[in-house]
Amino acid sequence: MKKSTQNNPNTVAWRFYVVLAAVVLIYAGLMARTAYIQVIEPDMLKKQGDNRSLRTNTKTVQRGSIVDRNGHELAISVPVETVWADPKIIFDSNALSMDKHWQALADVLGQNVNKLKVRVTKHPRKRFVYIERKVAPAMANYIRELKIPGIHLRKESKRFYPTGEISAHVVGFTNVDDKGIEGVERVYDQLLTGENGEKRYRKDAKGRKIEILSVKEATPPKDITLSIDLRLQYLSYQSLKTTVKQYNARSGSAVILDVKTGEILAMVNQPAFNPNNRRGLKISDYRNRAVTDLFEPGSIVKPFTVASGLKSGKFTVDTVIDTRPGLFKVSGHTIKDFRDYGQIKIDTLIQKSSNIGASKIALALKPDQLWQGFSSFGLAEPTGAYFPGEAMGNLPDPQSWRKLDRAVMAYGYGLATSTLQIARAYMVLANGGILQPVSFIKLDEKPQGRRVFSNDVMADVVTMMESVVKTGGTARQAAVENYTVAGKTGTVKKAVRGGYAEGHYLSLFAGIIPAKNPRLAMVVMVDDPQGDDYYGGLIAAPVFSEVMTGAMRLLNIAPDALPESRLQVAQK
Repeated sequence: MKKSTQNNPNTVAWRFYVVLAAVVLIYAGLMARTAYIQVIEPDMLKKQGDNRSLRTNTKTVQRGSIVDRNGHELAISVPVETVWADPKIIFDSNALSMDKHWQALADVLGQNVNKLKVRVTKHPRKRFVYIERKVAPAMANYIRELKIPGIHLRKESKRFYPTGEISAHVVGFTNVDDKGIEGVERVYDQLLTGENGEKRYRKDAKGRKIEILSVKEATPPKDITLSIDLRLQYLSYQSLKTTVKQYNARSGSAVILDVKTGEILAMVNQPAFNPNNRRGLKISDYRNRAVTDLFEPGSIVKPFTVASGLKSGKFTVDTVIDTRPGLFKVSGHTIKDFRDYGQIKIDTLIQKSSNIGASKIALALKPDQLWQGFSSFGLAEPTGAYFPGEAMGNLPDPQSWRKLDRAVMAYGYGLATSTLQIARAYMVLANGGILQPVSFIKLDEKPQGRRVFSNDVMADVVTMMESVVKTGGTARQAAVENYTVAGKTGTVKKAVRGGYAEGHYLSLFAGIIPAKNPRLAMVVMVDDPQGDDYYGGLIAAPVFSEVMTGAMRLLNIAPDALPESRLQVAQK
């Protein structure tokens, strides 16, 4: 009895320490776990909590519209939906067993059903796989009615171009993510895109909002109003397309400028493309040839040569130049005229397009004088349009010019320019010697220009150019009834590596209308027309006449060359 009493305290003490140790270990474990969660890896549980309670609502904004100067839509965004899959849900719900539903989905999307299933089974734990981007609302409603677990739809927008080919090279297009990658869409991508709005909040287990964490307001996109007049754009597109097709030409381009403001009223190219359906097209098809393609301009620069001669003071409108006998040797190279024009004044040089007369003016000038004259028309410098891929052109350094270089440059060989640059240069003639930038955007105010020639010199040259479109000139087919036209033709041999290609030409015409009070300047270039007719006066000049006849009516520009009988009736 006494022995049992003596052992009891030891047993109690041993049990007490075991329990105490267990309690200490439990608390130590809890403290260690707490320290791990709070100090070492606190973000894990926060993330899990946020996944269960944190939500973000996004307010999307559609891309801004592009319209012409009169508000006609050239590019708009239309609502569409994107089909996507959640492979995890598809597997967890055994949705792949719904064979008829998958076949219907594949049929409406124009896809192979087996390939479609492979796409969603390749990564069974993945939570997002694109099935088809930007489908039409009717197609989306059909897919929604199939009710395939794990197949979802998400609202998006798709770019649509109502005018198709007519303005494709100017407006450009976006990619599948609505990012501008060509034309105006690319230049003004940031303004057109805007910025989505966003609201972050917490919800409870029943889905009720309990806390709004942040609100970011959406930034609406800007609409872009172009300087393009869709009516003139359409006229130019139709006329150029018909001509390129009729003569089986390689390509063509045309530009119309408002000479008062420098706004581009029309710019078209052939071949064109449909931005709404770009399957099978090459990157070269997207090229805006009027801006990116360079060529030797030929005789359409002869007015620049004449203007440089008048500016130098060595020539006047009454100066007589001897072009006999229709051949002129310079450094062993023979320069020819179409025929022997004899002794001619400068106005006849322009009217008949005498290469010899232009060369003799250039050779009478110092290289710097000729270079400065051509440079004053804005050649080989940016036009101010800021269009992607714009080519600067090339006007060689006069220090390297030989005698022959000056002689051939006088009639448009040995330099490189674009259709847009030539149109801008003719704007200098129309503006009385003011060089100003051009613009694809509709302007509220006339841009600041700089004087590069006197008004008198420009007036004299424009008057000479009027004879080109009259009887005896090289571009009678450029005439516009009841309006005076000042213009110049160009027929240029195409340059190839090592020289010029026989039988391959560029046909050009550049003109100003009305010549008495200029409003528009237009340049037409047709590349490599086939057949016996390849002269600028036969190929490009009729395009000018057809387009400008319509333009004068559409813009309500008053005639400046009404027949005398009609003038008398109007006065009565």
